[in-house]
Amino acid sequence: MTEKITKPASKSKSHAVAQGYVYAVGRRKSAVARVRLYKKGEPRLVINGKPLHEVFVNSYWQGMVEAPLQVVDAAGKFYISVKVEGGGLRGQAESIRHGIARVLQLFNPEWRTLLKRAGFLKRDPRVKERKKYGLKRARRAPQWSKR
Repeated sequence: MTEKITKPASKSKSHAVAQGYVYAVGRRKSAVARVRLYKKGEPRLVINGKPLHEVFVNSYWQGMVEAPLQVVDAAGKFYISVKVEGGGLRGQAESIRHGIARVLQLFNPEWRTLLKRAGFLKRDPRVKERKKYGLKRARRAPQWSKR
């Protein structure tokens, strides 16, 4: 008697329909943002339990985070919850932008062309290069002296 071993059904990392939200992950440098777009709820953007203007006081970063919403004309229409960790403020802002763009694309596939044209769906692959032994930084050699 042979039993057939089956794998358990894997959870979809992009959709969580039963919970009433759509989920996506955005990344940049060493920052990772987990974004949830709720279909119901008061329209606002919450990052690590705080409103957007408390986390990013600079209007440049606020605009960077809200850019995907403005491209698809959905600013102020959804409740978006974000958990972001790692990196600095710029890396976090860009990872949130990437995550919001991905979650909007999952919510409405028609928005994909607008978001892709704006460049928000592409993950920026540039990361800091590791330091090599014998060097001061990744490529900076110690100063050479003849004697």
